Amino acid sequence: MSRHAFSHDPQDPRDTPASRSVRQLRPTPPDVRDGRNPAPEGAGRRESNEVREQHSTRDERSNPPREYYVRDRAYLLRDSEMHSLKEIGKFRVIAVTHLAKYAYGGHREQMDKDIRRLARQFLVTDKTIEISQKKTLRVVTLTKAGHRLLKKTNQLPDDQPIYHGLVKPREVKHDADLYRLYQKEVARIERAGGRPVRVLLDYELKRNLNRDLALLGPQKDDPDSKREVAEKHQLQVVNGKIPVPDLRVEYETPELELRHVDLELATRDYRPRAMAEKASAGFSLYGRLEDASRLRRVLDEREITARILTL
Repeated sequence: MSRHAFSHDPQDPRDTPASRSVRQLRPTPPDVRDGRNPAPEGAGRRESNEVREQHSTRDERSNPPREYYVRDRAYLLRDSEMHSLKEIGKFRVIAVTHLAKYAYGGHREQMDKDIRRLARQFLVTDKTIEISQKKTLRVVTLTKAGHRLLKKTNQLPDDQPIYHGLVKPREVKHDADLYRLYQKEVARIERAGGRPVRVLLDYELKRNLNRDLALLGPQKDDPDSKREVAEKHQLQVVNGKIPVPDLRVEYETPELELRHVDLELATRDYRPRAMAEKASAGFSLYGRLEDASRLRRVLDEREITARILTL
């Protein structure tokens, strides 16, 4: 879903209430620590909040904002804010809980501050989406201005796609979970001494694949021609179709060889045949914890030699 030029990009009205999650500290009266006047209940909590605030202030002093220019506009961004922009741009949509965990090491308050500052500069959109009758999910995406900033200032490699806006609101939970899926796989790659270098979402893979299939013209249904196109994109033909993964992670091995792994986030709604095709295509299958046991039963019943990794 594209958005208007950054000078007209509306700010999400929910950004302002989100600031309530960071409490403003009030002066704390000195503790009287003798036997007759013990410290008031809750003093420890106030001291803990003050310590966190002091750490946050020190972090911001050691990480002053820099100016980034796009056309005639200057943006003031700290390194942590720029890092968030790059992560969001690579994955299109990220749940704030996952962004706090992986990009901020669990420091939720610092992430909230950064997101509010980015939203005030119209670089991100912070939204709460209803995913069921009883559940909502707070997610962030880039605006057009955020996308333009990353492109014009060369923050990511030229071959790394950058996305903005929500394309499939109905699938926002699935799409937001891909960032968590990526983190799981990257941890495995790094334990083996590798290094991730690029991320491709299914949108990019499908676009490139369909472009080459269209160039075949009348021969697009020819098995040999289709197989050649699939091989060009390092994919496989299964039952006459070319399955495409949710996510491809390209990485360097310790020997500096470039490889990739194709990842699929399966859900309880997957049909057995679709799962069989994904497994036959060589994808690594992940499932949410609540879906994993059901997905494993499907694989066993269909005698599919694949395993489900838990997200």
